[in-house]
Amino acid sequence: MTRYKMINGERIAYTAEEEKARDAREKAWADGQSDRDLADLREQRNILLKATDWTASSDVTMSDSMRSYRQQLRDITKTYQSMNDDGFAFPTKPKE
Repeated sequence: MTRYKMINGERIAYTAEEEKARDAREKAWADGQSDRDLADLREQRNILLKATDWTASSDVTMSDSMRSYRQQLRDITKTYQSMNDDGFAFPTKPKE
């Protein structure tokens, strides 16, 4: 597949060096997908944990169900590497 670029309104084919550099960038991007997926999972998990941080305050008695929920959130990356993994689901937040 030949790639093209536009220079001053003219369609010009990539040079062999440009093709090689583009292929390398695309491969690096594709190879990093699993890292991006895991980062996305952790970001969403952290949002859910942050929403319940108040339950861990020293003046609040945390319920066993909340303690379990928060632990399941922290442990989720031991089982899943992506929110697209088969069977993935965040645990259900208990009633406060």
